[in-house]
Amino acid sequence: MFLKHLPSGDLIEVLDLPDVINPGSLTIRARSYLGDVAHRPENFLKSELAFPSGEALPQCWVDSHYNEHLAA
Repeated sequence: MFLKHLPSGDLIEVLDLPDVINPGSLTIRARSYLGDVAHRPENFLKSELAFPSGEALPQCWVDSHYNEHLAA
């Protein structure tokens, strides 16, 4: 799965997919690419990521209190 790192505009390849959908995880392990060169894996803040289209990640992936907001 690829996501967009908003501060740099780079696409990153997610290495640990369960971390993306886990709302308790604030970071994900991924690697960025510069041309055809893959960089070393690093941690990225989920708050700085979006889908390649620019659409934000679903709230249930980033907010562990998502259900509490629904009740309000």
